[in-house]
This record gives sequence, C-alpha cells and structure tokens, in this order.
Amino acid sequence: MAIHKLQLEEFDQVDYDLIAIHTTLEDYRIAFKINQHLGILLSKNENEITFEINKQPAFFSRFTFDDEEAMMTWDLIQNKQEIELPIITQNTSLFEETSTVKQINLVTDLKKADFVLKIEHDEQIDIKDIISKLKKIDFITTVYEVDPNEIKSKNNLIF
Repeated sequence: MAIHKLQLEEFDQVDYDLIAIHTTLEDYRIAFKINQHLGILLSKNENEITFEINKQPAFFSRFTFDDEEAMMTWDLIQNKQEIELPIITQNTSLFEETSTVKQINLVTDLKKADFVLKIEHDEQIDIKDIISKLKKIDFITTVYEVDPNEIKSKNNLIF
C-alpha cells in the first residue's frame, strides 16, 4: 500500500498581493474611482465576508473583478466595520444604555486601513504602478503595499 504525504507548505503559499487604502469614501465610491483609474470593472459581490464576534454578526463589503484574460482576480474589501455589542449589567433600567458600538477590523494588523485591495495572480504584476495610479485618486490619503506573509490574520482573507 502506497503512502501519500501532503506537505502543508504547499497550501501556505501566498499567490496574491495586498494594498492597504486609507480613505473617507464609501465602498461603492472608492470602487468606482478604482475602476476609472485602473481600467478594471469591480462590481458588488453578493457574498459579503461575515464574521461573528461575541455572537454579533459583522459584515464586510466586497467588490470583485475576475480578469480571465490576464488570469487575475481583484477584490476590494472593507476593512473597518462598527458593530453594536450588548453590555451586560446587573442594574438595567428602562433608560439606561445597554449596548456599545465597537469598531472591528477584518485584517487586524491594518487597524487604520479602511480598505484592502487583494490581487490574486499567476504572473508577475507591477504593483508599484498600481499604487502610483491609486495615489492619484482624490480622497485617498494613503496607499501602500502590505506583505501578506507578515499578516497574522491572513486567514480572514481566504474566501
């Protein structure tokens, strides 16, 4: 009987680039601006990224473009979300606030980034050119490349 071994390192390979984006724009507006400047067609993905924190669901919006010709997938992912968490107290009155709003992040290492642009690809791409085009968009304050291997919460980007 033959024994087959799987090497876990084969599954840990990162085949995507990450770009962190700081902006005050809403998700649909930044997707529109990125489409204009990069010549891609990001569109709203119905499969939002869902997490449960303290039994409260958190939904992160996602815009996707599958470029079959270049064999690339672009995902613009919301990184910040505010959820309402209940406060458990002994003395609860009718007019007492019983919940608090807490900001959570999809990629916990990038707490200040509003969005993450994930680019999956097979061939080499010019990430510096993409960043320079993104920097030209009004209302984007900062854009920078993030090394996916150094992110502790990279499992949150598997969907």
